[in-house]
Amino acid sequence: QVQLVESGGGLVQAGGSLRLSCAASGSIFSINNMGWYRQAPGKQRELVATMDSGGTTNYEESVKGRFTISRDNAKNTVYLQMHSLKPEDTAGYYCNVAISNLFRVRVNYWGQGTQVTVSS
Repeated sequence: QVQLVESGGGLVQAGGSLRLSCAASGSIFSINNMGWYRQAPGKQRELVATMDSGGTTNYEESVKGRFTISRDNAKNTVYLQMHSLKPEDTAGYYCNVAISNLFRVRVNYWGQGTQVTVSS
């Protein structure tokens, strides 16, 4: 099995910053794609940012220029650095990792979620 452990959420004022971390552990041959999604109450989960194994990134339009996704392959960890936070960023943030397991099969895993709350 593979487990993703998230941390870094919290309560901040508008304009503040947070850094989210997601560490993967378990039976991993390689990590292909890593990303962050968020879900506000009553809304569907949406993509925030992703990074593939080659370093190509993809961001949701509203976070471009404010959020930065990065990864530390040695630690099997993906980060989301968030600046200039807005109340509309308030949501549960979930890490998603696409890995190749020991049988070379691609499998997706979700983290438990970490809450980000931005006050006005």
